[in-house]
Amino acid sequence: MPHLRLTDVDEATGPLRAEYDAAIGRAGRVYRILQVQSLNPETLHRSIGLYLASMHGPSGLARAEREMLAVVVSRANDCFY
Repeated sequence: MPHLRLTDVDEATGPLRAEYDAAIGRAGRVYRILQVQSLNPETLHRSIGLYLASMHGPSGLARAEREMLAVVVSRANDCFY
């Protein structure tokens, strides 16, 4: 398994700290899927924007249906987060 360097919440500074603080505000914690992108805060910021637009933006699917699709795809891809 490859090793990824992650930045813990207590080590984050600058733009990464702002992203982590926003994540804590949204979910109460910083999930590993966000920490995986910690070495490039701009990419993390854009990834969160894509997620928020996909899950909370206008759509013909209900929020619950979108979440269900995300779970099914994660399971099909053997994601453990």
